[in-house]
Amino acid sequence: MLSNLIVIELASVLAGPDVGMFFSELGAKVIKIENKLTGGDVTRNWKLSSEPTENNVSAYFSSVNWNKEYLFLNLSLKEDQEQVYELVKTADIVIANFKPGDDKKLGMNYEKLKSYNPKIIFGEINGYGESNKRAAYDVVLQAETGFMSMNGTPESGPIKMPIALIDVLAAHQLKEGLLLALLQKEKTGKGSKVEVSLYDSALASLKNQATNWLMNKHIPRPIGSLHPNIAPYGETFTTKDNKTIVLAIGSDNQFIKLLEIIGAKKLIENPLYKSNQLRVKNRNQLDNDLTPYFKNFNRAELMEQFIEINIPVGALNNMKEVFENDASKDLILEEEIDGIKTRRVKTVIFKIS
Repeated sequence: MLSNLIVIELASVLAGPDVGMFFSELGAKVIKIENKLTGGDVTRNWKLSSEPTENNVSAYFSSVNWNKEYLFLNLSLKEDQEQVYELVKTADIVIANFKPGDDKKLGMNYEKLKSYNPKIIFGEINGYGESNKRAAYDVVLQAETGFMSMNGTPESGPIKMPIALIDVLAAHQLKEGLLLALLQKEKTGKGSKVEVSLYDSALASLKNQATNWLMNKHIPRPIGSLHPNIAPYGETFTTKDNKTIVLAIGSDNQFIKLLEIIGAKKLIENPLYKSNQLRVKNRNQLDNDLTPYFKNFNRAELMEQFIEINIPVGALNNMKEVFENDASKDLILEEEIDGIKTRRVKTVIFKIS
């Protein structure tokens, strides 16, 4: 789709490389510039304890690097800078996420690069905005932008999401901005700079939780998977084969069907559960009353019955179970990098027809 596009990736870790991989999946030629002095992108060495130490490729690195060309340079050397400038002359997009000030020090800022190619589109990810020199880290941003305060349970206290969520959100923002910049270039022939901060990306993703505060001064607290307005929604139950199922019951009709399937018809007439509002009020008791019934079924047979009549219930899957599902097979990309067989999930999952 974008086979004529050339992208220079002056980015490391997750957000910037994720954007680069987005374009490589769409057919663009992506040239990733890595720091020769440090052995490349720092995530090459972010390894699980079970990964071989001698390889210069980690699973973390592989997650956002696919179908790219890798060029190891020392950008503090003039001759290596010149190699980048030559590439920029025929490139369409540059993706960068330098530490504050490093872009100018290394001669890789937008003003410098556009002197070699006025039509270049420069996509920059920073932590807290261009004028803020503070270094940004995902867990710090999840804390400072409210995500951790909402995530977890009353018992656990605040918990971060187990992925670099803010990086992923910022990557999506930059992808959108770069696509619009490409459209503008197609119409006007002009290049541009697209800047995205991790901090702004996090705030923009707070959605209804932000509005709950802005309009009603409501501060959300960690309540685990439970929904504050619906029950049973987010409750989990263990089946006979020691597997877990999660409920997302949103109406009285769904609740009645649920009770019929699990053999708990006697709870239909229980005055504590006659309406959703009452179920929310009495959700702890409801959880206790429902728990024994799930012990009478294996998860697979129960899921089959639920899906048959559109009861919103899901299996709680670990990563092994997720990728044993046939639905995941087409989303896996394989590639050999430095002799290492790597696998990751696609960035591009939309279809255009």
